[in-house]
Amino acid sequence: MMDIFLRAIAILVEVSILAAIIYALLRGVQLTVFDLGLGSKYRKIVVIALVLAGSMAVVFFIAHLISFYPTL
Repeated sequence: MMDIFLRAIAILVEVSILAAIIYALLRGVQLTVFDLGLGSKYRKIVVIALVLAGSMAVVFFIAHLISFYPTL
């Protein structure tokens, strides 16, 4: 029983770290896109696209870690 609890905590920690990295990368993409001259007219659609990409990445990380994380 304790092994399942430890595995869940390990997966949660890894997903949190990976989500923070993905957030930083996508935020950098957003800032770069708008610094290079894309108008504020497109800000909403760019943010939606980046949130969607980030969400898909986090879902992939969760699915991957739940499926393939070694037992402790």
